[in-house]
Amino acid sequence: MDATTSASFISAREVLSALQGDQPPLIIDVRREPAFRAATDMIAGALWRDPERVALWAGELPRASRVVAYCVRGHEVSQGVAKALGEHGIAAKVLKGGIEEGWKAAGGALDRKAASANTRWVTRERPKIDRIACPWLVARFV
Repeated sequence: MDATTSASFISAREVLSALQGDQPPLIIDVRREPAFRAATDMIAGALWRDPERVALWAGELPRASRVVAYCVRGHEVSQGVAKALGEHGIAAKVLKGGIEEGWKAAGGALDRKAASANTRWVTRERPKIDRIACPWLVARFV
């Protein structure tokens, strides 16, 4: 993703302050999938979105939302996403220094990512709703 225009940056301290306000920004983790999978943590309350598919998920965001995008170090990935979101009418800023040099250095809150389990649900050929809903409920709320 090419970030040819200058992005608007926001420091980790400014984000921490904004999170305490009446309308906190939406924090979006846009680390590339291999980097995201390799990481053990993410900013508390953040959502991960694939930076290569920003055109697909940008339309799901409310136009009035304020977004802070971050990647590993706040360089081309998050800058490219912020630019693409701006083209969709969404005010997006880039976390200066990314999660590594910005957020962690400022002592921002982190959530540990759940370890991805390699499990499979075994059901009948034509399962009834209780056999579909139960695994979904367990995966969603446990």
